[in-house]
Amino acid sequence: MLNIDNKMKKSSLDKQKNNKIWGGRFSTSPSELMEEFNSSIQFDQILYIEDIEGSLAHSEMLSKQNIISKKEFLSIKSGLEQIKKEISNKEFNFSTKLEDIHMNIENRLVEIIGDTGKKLHTARSRNDQVATDIKLWLRKKIDEIELSLKNLQRTLIEKSEIYHDLFMPGYTHLQVGQPVTFGHHLLAYVEMFGRDRGRLLDCRKRMNELPLGSAALAGTSYPIDRNFVAEKLGFSKPTENSMDAVADRDFAIEFMSASSLIAIHLSRLAEELVIWSSDRFNFVKLPENFTTGSSIMPQKRNPDAAELIRAKPGRIFGNLLSLMTVLKGLPMTYGKDMQEDKEPIIDTAKNIKLCILNMEGMIGNIEPIPEKMMEALQTGFPTATDLADYLVKNLKIPFREAHHLTGKIVLLAETKMTPLENLTLENIQSVVPNADLKILEILKIKNSISSRISYGGTAPKNVLKAVKNAKKRFLEG
Repeated sequence: MLNIDNKMKKSSLDKQKNNKIWGGRFSTSPSELMEEFNSSIQFDQILYIEDIEGSLAHSEMLSKQNIISKKEFLSIKSGLEQIKKEISNKEFNFSTKLEDIHMNIENRLVEIIGDTGKKLHTARSRNDQVATDIKLWLRKKIDEIELSLKNLQRTLIEKSEIYHDLFMPGYTHLQVGQPVTFGHHLLAYVEMFGRDRGRLLDCRKRMNELPLGSAALAGTSYPIDRNFVAEKLGFSKPTENSMDAVADRDFAIEFMSASSLIAIHLSRLAEELVIWSSDRFNFVKLPENFTTGSSIMPQKRNPDAAELIRAKPGRIFGNLLSLMTVLKGLPMTYGKDMQEDKEPIIDTAKNIKLCILNMEGMIGNIEPIPEKMMEALQTGFPTATDLADYLVKNLKIPFREAHHLTGKIVLLAETKMTPLENLTLENIQSVVPNADLKILEILKIKNSISSRISYGGTAPKNVLKAVKNAKKRFLEG
């Protein structure tokens, strides 16, 4: 019986030894099914640089505060730098048994430098550690995405300057409304993406508080210096409340909300590119390297990059909703539910940047087809509003009556199957007897566009001013 008992004790000890995360609290290891379900290393290994950066700053602070010795810090630093090289060179073996990036790195550190590696986790928890890692990673991604948006704006502004006097129809309800310039149309998206950049920078500023040092939820009794770590890692300050620090994922939701708006704006532009490049419009030719062919129809050149950008918001909106749903019922402070934060954050950052880069590629080499744009302006009577305004300003007709009379003139042109600018004075006088020759000038497309000189209007000289202003607002500094 003694031998059996000894074997049973040895088996239990072996299982405890294999369980390197919880230590002595458990007598058995998790089932393989639970290990797979519980592990996040498949996706959070992307945080390895940030995890090591945080650990280096934390261990240096521990040394500065005499919580560990200088020699121990240097040993930890050396080991972490070796691990960073191993991972970057794809020589590191990640284990699902160790759950996440934090324990995989810590376990390897102990293998390299021995028991000193076990001191790294002094005065911190994986709860404040992971919040710090995500913020460090997301901060970099926000910088990358914001720069990509700036580059897209630059490309749009350059095209707006080139095509400041290229005429095209402006639409409401996807019906011809009034003539505008292509440059003016593109500048509308410059404004949208400018607001998007502002939201990203605002999000970055608000999230730039250091969680590390909050420990599991209540802070720590060790004499740590959180301000030192915050400065070391480029945070503006430490978080004010330890419970909020480990429970907070507002910054992730805010990022994904800002990304959702970016996706909306990109999708709207993508939809216009799809429409403009279609056979029925043929306003633009998209660059071949952002289109694809058909496996059966040799003549096809499909706007697949634009269509994928148009589709991505569904994915990005879904990521936002998934994280909001995870968080909406969680009590303070940390719950394993929060492990579900990383995949939607990572996926959103990856896809929104891809969308921006592909859009910039398309806009950078887009080829407008002016004759098709002008041809479209010959339908839909786009100078009708100019005619109504002329009747008000020059013939002193009340606007509602002018609107009614203009409608009659449009109906006359429709009956004759001709654009407004091809009507004769006699045609117009059949509806407005006191009209004179000046009214014919109002009906010309060029004159209509040139007259839109109000601030923010489409007149070509306005567009050039707007281009100059956009360069100053969005590209300088």
